[in-house]
Order: sequence, then structure tokens, then C-alpha cells
Amino acid sequence: MRILVSGGAGFIGSHLVDKLMENEKNEVIVVDNFFTGSKDNLRKWIGHPRFELIRHDVTETLLVEVDQIYHLACPASPIFYKYNPVKTIKTNVIGTLNMLGLAKRVGARILLTSTSEVYGDPLQHPQTEEYWGNVNPIGVRSCYDEGKRVAETLMFDYHRQHGLVQAPGTQTRSFCYVSDMVDGLIRLMQGENTGPINIGNPGEFTMMELAETVKELINPEVPIKVVENTPDDPRQRKPDITKAKELLGWEPTVTLRQGLPMMEDDFRQRLAVPKKQSKSSIFEIEIIEKYRDGTIDKVEVAYACTQGARVEEDENADGGSNKDATEVYEANSSSLFDQPDSPPSDAPGLSLPPDSAPDPAP
Repeated sequence: MRILVSGGAGFIGSHLVDKLMENEKNEVIVVDNFFTGSKDNLRKWIGHPRFELIRHDVTETLLVEVDQIYHLACPASPIFYKYNPVKTIKTNVIGTLNMLGLAKRVGARILLTSTSEVYGDPLQHPQTEEYWGNVNPIGVRSCYDEGKRVAETLMFDYHRQHGLVQAPGTQTRSFCYVSDMVDGLIRLMQGENTGPINIGNPGEFTMMELAETVKELINPEVPIKVVENTPDDPRQRKPDITKAKELLGWEPTVTLRQGLPMMEDDFRQRLAVPKKQSKSSIFEIEIIEKYRDGTIDKVEVAYACTQGARVEEDENADGGSNKDATEVYEANSSSLFDQPDSPPSDAPGLSLPPDSAPDPAP
């Protein structure tokens, strides 16, 4: 299967490519002008015999032979799509026309990733696929909102007029974890449904709740800065995913609180930014390693946990700890073997099976 992904160097696009490349029968071609996408997102596939990366703007004609087309190309952040609004409209309209023309010529199945922005500032909540939306046609966001609405119109017009295009669209851009999103897109591409079908997470929360959750899970010391909102920003956004459940057997599985730490790890890896570890965290990791290699047993781990908790208390005390991580570990690990065979009564959170308890003293 030869698969084209336009905008494949972007965030969702690159994760889609990762998933598609897992299938050894797939050959994947990515086209991207790198306005918002990055080659770094695809670096592990560059040079792979089943992968090809082409610097190309979808507003220009593309001649390739493919079986499927995932059309994701378009800046999705207000910062970027408002930077050059005319280019944004051209990408949505001319770019979609070019992808449709390609699909018609080679007989490929095509999928458009649209956006929940087509609903504008919705008067219906949650939003079903049948809702027509409430969009300002001349606002600062209209280049994207109306551009995507025209793209959806083109997809259906091609479908009705030529009868060749089978998967005109899917609504995206809700706060849905990317692995769930990719799974939904692939199910839609592989199915027989015309769409549009909402693919997103119906979990609803305010931006302040999001900021507070990020602060809690990622870095409690980061201040939250409140700025003026952009014009025409929708007040509510919640997809109705009934069709996705019924027609695709799909629904998101990763919650916000599960996804945020994984997102942090992914971006740290992409940006080569190490995660700072506390002294107690380093101590715990080394204790686990010692248990795995058989240096200490469960009873000694229980006592070490108690010592680790005391180390953490020392860290949180006024003035902090004067010992570095190595000294803390040395002090606690040496004391493990100087203690009785039974853990102290306040050993936290460890339940030992009967056969792991120490033999009574003779």
C-alpha cells in the first residue's frame, strides 16, 4: 500500500506516519513545506527504504502514484494561520483541490482532517456532525474556519460529482491524545463510511483547568499567565462522538491526566531536554535496580522506602538538604544491612507475602 500524508512533518502527521510505518506492507510518502512542520519529527524514518520525504507546497500540483491520501496539510495554530491568512485560505482551498485532483487521477481513497473550528462559536452543545456551525465569515480566524468549511464542501462536491472519493472528512482539533487520534483516522480510512465523523475526546474542561492540571503534573513551580483572548474564540467546544463509536467502533482511551505526562516525555525527547530528578527519586531508582539484580530483598526494600521518605522530608524542609544524591544513597544503603531482618512498623505501602517474611530468630 502506497500512502501519501500531506503535512506529515507536523505533530499529528508525524505520529500518523509512525503508526503507518509499523506495517511492513506500507510505503509512506510525506509532503510538507515545513512552514510549521519539522524534519526532526521524521528523522527516524529518513533513509528508510519504505519512506520518502518531499519538500512540497500542496498549493502546487503534485504527481505521484498512491493508493491512499491523508490530507492534513494546513497550519492549525492561530499564531501561524493568522500570520498569513491568504496563504491559509489557499492551502485549504487550492491545496484540497490539488489533493482531490490527485485522488481522482490515480483512484486513491482520500481523507481530509478538518477541524472543530467549522462549528465556530457553537450554539449547540455538544456538537454533532449535522450541526452547521456559527462562524464569523470576516473575522481574524475566518481564514482557517471558512477555509476548512470550503475544503469540506469540495470533498463532498467531488464525491457527488465524480463518485471516486470515499472518505471526505473528519473533525479534529479537540483535546484528544495523539495515539487515539491516529487510531481513529486509520479506522476511518480503512472503513466504508463517507463522513464527516467527529474524532475527538468529549472530555470538557476550561483552559484554566487545563493550565492548573499541567502545572500540577508537569511543574508545580510554573506561574500561570492570563492574557487577553483572541477575537471570535469559541466559548464551548465538545464533540459528539456517537457516530465514531457506532460506525468505527472507536472512542478515546487516554485521559487528559494520563496523556499530559506522556506528552511531556515525548517533547523532552524531541527537544533533548532531560527531566530533573529529585534526590529522593534518584535514591528510589537505585533501590529498585539493587532489588532487580538481587543485591537486596523485599524486606530491605521496605526499610529503604522508609529511609527514602525521610530523605524526601529533608529535601522539603526549609533550607533543603546539604547532602548530594550520592551521599544520601550511600548513607541509606549502608544502613540497610545494619538493621534487623524485619522492616520497621511504619514501612510505607508494602505488603509482603508470607513466604517472603524472614524466618524467626532461633
